[in-house]
Amino acid sequence: MDSKMEEKDFLACCGSKKFAEEMTSSGPFANLDHAIDVARDIWFNKVDVNGWLEAFAAHPQIGQNPSAKHPSDTSAQWSKGEQSTALQTATDSSLQELSDWNARYWKKFGFVFLICASGRTASEILAELKRRYPNRPIVEFEIAAQEQMKVTELRLAKLFSTQVKAASISTQNPETAAKKAGDRVSIIGAHLTATSEASAGKTPQISPRTRPPITSHVLDVARGSPAAGIEVRLEMWKGNQPRPLFGKEDEGGWVLEGSSITDKDGRSGQLMSMIDALNPGIYKISFNTGKYCPSGFFPYVSILFEIRESQKWEHFHVPLLLSPFSFSTYRGS
Repeated sequence: MDSKMEEKDFLACCGSKKFAEEMTSSGPFANLDHAIDVARDIWFNKVDVNGWLEAFAAHPQIGQNPSAKHPSDTSAQWSKGEQSTALQTATDSSLQELSDWNARYWKKFGFVFLICASGRTASEILAELKRRYPNRPIVEFEIAAQEQMKVTELRLAKLFSTQVKAASISTQNPETAAKKAGDRVSIIGAHLTATSEASAGKTPQISPRTRPPITSHVLDVARGSPAAGIEVRLEMWKGNQPRPLFGKEDEGGWVLEGSSITDKDGRSGQLMSMIDALNPGIYKISFNTGKYCPSGFFPYVSILFEIRESQKWEHFHVPLLLSPFSFSTYRGS
């Protein structure tokens, strides 16, 4: 379907040259869903830190027009459209405040404040900027990467809708083709703002995965680098009780799904089989932090989480932010 897509097309979706090269070599794609699955795998598992920064740099600051030296005319045009709601709802004073906070953010983190701005008002974006500003740089870096992926998905939808329209215009009414193309953009836009199709009572579309459904990534906050060489174990609760109970002995109820060791980028590698649908239930992912940092406070760290029936088609990424005397985690997409 994407036989005419070139590297410049994917560069308009994401400003990382590595990303564009990998997408070009991975094609052709059967459909949009296939392209998005491959794009997520490339962005999170193959593009390095420099590639992430390169992609961030391709975005104008929120509230500003793209530079005349922007590497992609298509990307610049899409940026304008994505910020249209913010610009339409902004006042002179709010634009000035956005500019001031953008400058503060850049000074602290060294890259542009990145957010999937499509449909967001200026006040919503400013509030989110202020909320994220206190984050540690390594935490904010990961959040920015997640936001970049949202933008990339939205732009891939636009790219595919253009091809659908071009391919269909000779065989059907142009208005029908345009409507179908627009519907694809609407569908992916809804995907970015909703928790999941299943939670809304709809049957999700099954598509082949390009990575295991549960992954992890460990960052060493103290050193400001990925944490390599940490043993990671993934287990599922299959005890006599429906779930492990706080304060109760739970030995014997956990069944090992898989184990791995983090690589030089701090990524856990494959912790379970490549399956389409996860078994709903309670999972535990454990990190041998004591071996990694013998003088640290935690001999090991375990994180428990529940995957529900409506979430079995989703991907769960569990980053761990580690320092000698504390750790934090949040669910990535």
